[in-house]
Parts: sequence; C-alpha cells; structure tokens
Amino acid sequence: MPVRTSARPARSTGTALLAGACALALAACGGQDGPGDGERVTLQLNWYPYGEHAAFYHGVAEGIYEKHGIALTIEAGQGSARVVQAVGQRDFDFGWADTPALLANVDQGVDVRSVGVYLQSTPSAVQVFSDTGIREPEDLRGRTIAVSAGDAVTLTFPLYLDAVGLAESDVTQQNLDSAGKNAAMMVGRVDGLIGFAHDQGPKIADESGRDVTYLRYSDAGLNFFSNGLIAHNTTIADDPDLVERMVAATTEAFTAAQEDPEAAVEAMAGKNPQMPSAEVLLQQWQETIPLLSTDRTEGGAPGATDPADWRDTIEVLAEAGLLDEARETDAYFDGSFTGGGE
Repeated sequence: MPVRTSARPARSTGTALLAGACALALAACGGQDGPGDGERVTLQLNWYPYGEHAAFYHGVAEGIYEKHGIALTIEAGQGSARVVQAVGQRDFDFGWADTPALLANVDQGVDVRSVGVYLQSTPSAVQVFSDTGIREPEDLRGRTIAVSAGDAVTLTFPLYLDAVGLAESDVTQQNLDSAGKNAAMMVGRVDGLIGFAHDQGPKIADESGRDVTYLRYSDAGLNFFSNGLIAHNTTIADDPDLVERMVAATTEAFTAAQEDPEAAVEAMAGKNPQMPSAEVLLQQWQETIPLLSTDRTEGGAPGATDPADWRDTIEVLAEAGLLDEARETDAYFDGSFTGGGE
C-alpha cells in the first residue's frame, strides 16, 4: 500500500487541556504515555482496561507503535457510544469502539468511520453459572436474564432467541446496568445475563469461584462485528498517513500479542487500578483471540475484513432496529487501510 502524506490539522484546545490533565494524573485517567520518539497520538478505549486491550499495551511496551512513528497514549473509556462521540468531537485521535455503537452514532450524524475491525466475531452471549442446569438454549425457557436496554447485545437478543427456536415471551428480561447485571447474577436474583463472554464471564467466575457456561450468539449462527479502530473523517481525509501507520501498528501489535499472550498481559501491569487480576486478564485475552476473525477472514491479518461480513453486520443491526436502514458499507467504513470495504 503506498504511503500517503499530508498536513495534520491541529487538535482542539479541549484536547490539549485533556491531555495535560491526564499527564498529571495518569492513574486517575487510566492512561499510559508511549515511550520514545514519535508523533503523540491518543487512543480512547471502550472501557477500563481488560484483557481484550492487552495488544495495545504490548504494542507500546515492545516498541511497535514507536517503530511506526507513534508515541501512543492509551486512555480508559466509559462505553463505546461515548468513545464514538468523543472522537467525533476530536477529543481523541482514535477510538476503540463496538461497531454497533459506531453505526448507530454515524446514522445520528457523528462524523467518524471505522478504519479497521479487529473483533470480527461477536462476543455476545448468554452467561450462566454452570451449576444452574442451563446447558443449552432450550434451558432458558422460563428463566430470568439480566439485560441492559438499548445496547447491541440486548437489541439483538430477540434475534438470538428466534435463531434457537424460542420466543421473547419464553424468557423474562430484567433491565439493569452493567454493574447491576453482574451483581444480580452473583447473588442469584437472575439466572444469568447477556454480555461479552470474553469480559464479564471470566471476572464473574474468578470472583465467585464457580464455572460459567456461555450460550454464544455466534453458535446460533448470529454474528456481527464488535470492537475496532475508529477515526474522525477529517483525520482520515487530511492525515491518511497517520491512520495508515496507526492501523499497521495495531495489526502488528495484535499479531504479536497472539504469539506471546503472557507477555501481552504483563505489559498491562499497573496501568489502571480497576483492572482485574493478571490471571483474569490472561483468560480474557485468550478468549479474545478466537474473535479476531470469521470463517471468511481466518488466516488473514488482524483487522482485515471481508465485504460480506460487513454487509451481514449492517443487515443484522438494521433488522434488530439499531439502524433505520441498511446503508452502504462506505457510510461506516473506510477500507483504504485494511481492505474489505467493497
């Protein structure tokens, strides 16, 4: 791919103030300054650091981003929707966000696009303690499952139920926030929850000492993209060289983290006080690795997508009501940096 260069627009005053504040209080902001020389670049994660994010910290620790001319600062986030909006306001150079949140915000006028999807198989799953007797989807009949109204996992839950031969009325849905879902499952107020199998499940299993069973959406033939890199459309247009280097470095970092999971997780040590234990982080990262491709992209480089997977994602989310219509892929994705947009 040819290297393209152009002048990079200055960041806003608000961005500079935010970066300065975080430099004074990295622990509070959940940030990490990249070592060495390079263009200073900010990345906001979808949440507080957990195992899925190991590749970014590994990439910094191993000098991968520096090799691509980037001194990367990683900041914690508080949900993908907020990340998309923050990048839309140009508070951060790049964001790491769930594709459904990206698509919904683009439809609402936020001026961002995906530049590479890395979690290409959804981690969405019904999660239950293994000793509840729930072993297969049919066992959900008559059970109470914690959900969070409005998120993609909940909006697509009816599609999952239909795929496994259940009606919405067969399952009672209790609406709770993320922390509330975990707590309700831990104390037995609900029979399980829906969420990301590579995130909540390992933490709940560690805290409870009980095994967790996952009824994955993808096992029912329901799949859609999850987390990936996003950028403001102005950054994509005016500084494609930066985007190209960021995508290339991230792809290399994800490849390296797969090859040495323990070192990848070690790179996260001390980066945020809200992180789970190293053992949980390792399990979370190991659960992330199978999500990095689909049947169509297996064996390819991390972040490289297939056009058919993009169409499937858009159509599933439109069917679930998260999108008003199934727009063309290029409304949401710039395939210049990884391919797969046509």
